[in-house]
Order: sequence, then C-alpha cells, then structure tokens
Amino acid sequence: MAGNIVLSVRELSKQYNLGQISTGTLVHDVNRWMHRLLGHPDPYEKVGGHTQTRGDGRTGKVQALQDVSFDVARGDVVGIIGGNGAGKSTLLKILSRVTAPSSGKANVKGRIASLLEVGTGFHPELTGEENIFLNGAMMGMTTRETRGRLDEIVAFSGIEPFLRTPVKRYSSGMYVKLAFAVAAHLDADILIVDEVLAVGDAEFQKKCLGKMQSVAEHGRTVLFVTHGMDSVRRLCNRAIWFEKGRVLQDSTDATAVVQEYLRKSICSTGETEWLSQEPRDERALLQPRRLALTADDGSLLRLPVPNTQPVNIQIECQSCAPESISHLGVVVSTEDGTVVFQSFFGDTAPDTWPRLDNELKLIMRLPPRYLNAGRYTVELASGTPLEWIHKPGFGNPSVNLEIQGGLSDSPRWRGRRPGVMAPIFQWHSQSEHAPPPTPS
Repeated sequence: MAGNIVLSVRELSKQYNLGQISTGTLVHDVNRWMHRLLGHPDPYEKVGGHTQTRGDGRTGKVQALQDVSFDVARGDVVGIIGGNGAGKSTLLKILSRVTAPSSGKANVKGRIASLLEVGTGFHPELTGEENIFLNGAMMGMTTRETRGRLDEIVAFSGIEPFLRTPVKRYSSGMYVKLAFAVAAHLDADILIVDEVLAVGDAEFQKKCLGKMQSVAEHGRTVLFVTHGMDSVRRLCNRAIWFEKGRVLQDSTDATAVVQEYLRKSICSTGETEWLSQEPRDERALLQPRRLALTADDGSLLRLPVPNTQPVNIQIECQSCAPESISHLGVVVSTEDGTVVFQSFFGDTAPDTWPRLDNELKLIMRLPPRYLNAGRYTVELASGTPLEWIHKPGFGNPSVNLEIQGGLSDSPRWRGRRPGVMAPIFQWHSQSEHAPPPTPS
C-alpha cells in the first residue's frame, strides 16, 4: 500500500498574521527585528497586546491549519468538506505550492494540476491558446505534448470562438471552463479542484464531475473541495471533514461523513432566524440581511413545528439594483442534502411579482401538511439573468426547519409514511353516470 501513496501530509500547520505587520518605517522595522533577534519584547507592541490562537480581528495570528496528517492513494477521489474558514482552501494552496506551510510537510509524487481561484495560473495579456501552452510548460510538458491535447481541451471548454482572445476579456465562467479543461486534460497525476466550479453553469458542472470520475478511473487522483454534498456522495470514495483547521473526520465511507456533517450543521444551531453580521454595503448587488421562519403573527417559530401549522419564510435583503434581480428565493433540502424544492419570487406571472425596492422584504408561505416529519434546511438563493449571486449549495445563509407529524387523520395509518412529502388530498367517489366533482 505504501508504494501506492501519491500524497502524504504530516503534521501540516499554517499560521497567518493578522492586523498591522509593519510598523510603517524601515528604522522601526529594523529595531523590531533586532529586539526579536536578541530575545527582547517588541518595543512597538501596544499595551495589552497579545497573540491570538484564532483570529478575532485584532492584531495577532490566525491558525488556518493545525497538525493535519493524512495519506492519499493513487486513483482516490477525495471530497474535502467543512464550513467557511475550516482550512480547506488553505490546504489546497499548500499542496499546489501556492503558499508554504508554517510547519510540517506535504510530499507529492507526480505532477499536480490545480484549479483554485478564478484566473489562477493564467496570464491576462495572453490568449486562451497561449495560456494552454503556458500551463503545459509549467507542468513540464513539451510543446508537442501540449499540442497533442489542444483539440480535446478546446472541445471540452467550448470556447473555440474566443481561443485567440486575451483571457483578460473572458467572463469568470469562460475562465473556469478553460482552466478546468486545461487541468483535466494535461498529463497530471493529481487533480486539485477548489469550489471555484460554483462559477460555472449547471451543465458545465455536470460535465466536470463526469470528467473527474473518468480521470480517477484512469488511475489519477482527485482532491475536490465543495459545499455540494450531493457531489461528494456520488463522486468520492473518501471524504475528509475539516473544522477549525483540523481533520474532524476521515473515512472511506463518504456518505457517512456527509450525513454526520449535515446532521451536525443542522443540530448545532437549531435556529429559525439568520441575521447578517456584515456591515451594510450600499454598493452590493444583493446583500442578505435576514432569513427567518415565522408564524402568521410574525413571531419566530420554535422547533419542531407541527405539520398542521403553516410556515412563513421571510427574506430581507439590500440591493443597489433591485431591478436586475431575477431570482430571489429559497432552496429546501432534507437532512442528507437532497433538494426537496426550489422556489423564487419570479416563478409566477410577471404581473403578480412583488415590488422590488432597495430594501427587499419577501415572504413565502409553506402550507400546512406539505412536508413529512423530519429535519430540513432552508437556504437562501439569488441571481441575475446571467449568473448566480448566491448559488444553491455553496454556504449561503440558511435556517433549520424540523417538522413533527406527517400523519393522516385516518385511524388506519398512524405511523410515519415514507417519502419527503406528506400532503392530504381530497378523494371522491365517481359512479358511472355521475359527473366529476367541480374543482374548488
């Protein structure tokens, strides 16, 4: 098994400095360095200043990764999951040699192709074709080897009309399409993909997931960071769950890791209201301020909610251009991440749409006896006609919903019925000569 290991991480840590790093003058910087060299305290440290182990906005340090260790075998597809700030992207940057660890080591066997932030590895002044050859050269491939893959890369990316256009004129979606095509088709032994795929459209994302699966079947290794739990379950044969810079769970049963992650994310808050902690940004296209589940009288719901009670989903946002918002609504998912439904204000006829102001306040009513008993996540989603602003499944504001009940009034079936929905429909008896019932 040891000979099959292509990636070995041992006690990897990464620490970033917060606050003001320089004193502002060369003389003071040199003086500080001399004091540190002699083991003396910092002469410019503020009274009461101290070092932080995790950042809180004051001068100090933030521990992005701490004592991370794991091995990855050839052909593995590893899903790396965790909340925002868990250290996932920092890990991929270290493995891709974008940044160095503070301590520990990461040994890699073979070439690495990575897709991190939009535009990483591309020179903005070069054309798409020139950047393909540039990336091939950076991976140690000859011009002839790269040319042999050029047609495949162009066909997969779908940007042939813009191949000889400088990439600085590309949209973010075109960037991602070309970058993934380059990373997936060049001769790399390890493919590293961050959640940058969220920029691409749904069809291209499906295409990328299929390509990653094909890459793994040919013996190459894939490390995949995502907030889309469904992709981890379908694609990965292993999942690593990060929390606060540490590995919380690592298993070859990716589904079990995902279920535990989702269960904890739902149970950890139990809240029916999300409030933004960010300062108002008057220039933001759409800035969520509040997402809440309320009763008809406006009060917050307490969990669990009887299935005989309606649920009002309230959204409050701020927008500098509300007329450009075409999608604003929610995505309701089960505890294991299965989407039950999506609903947006623009689903109905335009003459029924609510009036959109700079201060957006929308309410959607979930009728009683609609969802079965169980736990659900209600996630905010929004977008323009051209792109998502808050793409479903990528760490958007969300609240928890737990339904209790899901039973009929009939004494003949008292247990929980299978399925996600639990509606009660009216049934009628229709004789051979009787007319059908009139719809109400």
